[in-house]
Amino acid sequence: MAKISSKNQVTIPVKELREAGLEAGDVLIARAVGEGRIELRRRDDVIDEFAGTLTYPPGYLDELRDEWER
Repeated sequence: MAKISSKNQVTIPVKELREAGLEAGDVLIARAVGEGRIELRRRDDVIDEFAGTLTYPPGYLDELRDEWER
């Protein structure tokens, strides 16, 4: 069981953290999901999340470079 302190802090039991795959140093996003309910979710690294998603068709960058030389 957890209790909200006078500074609005909550200590989460270690067992629950382990089961959720969370550990010290993780950055969490808190979101109210209804009366008396809060969801905590690990904030993933934005670079890891989006790395490799921007791709160009073959030859596209060469075409851009050719435009710069004009």
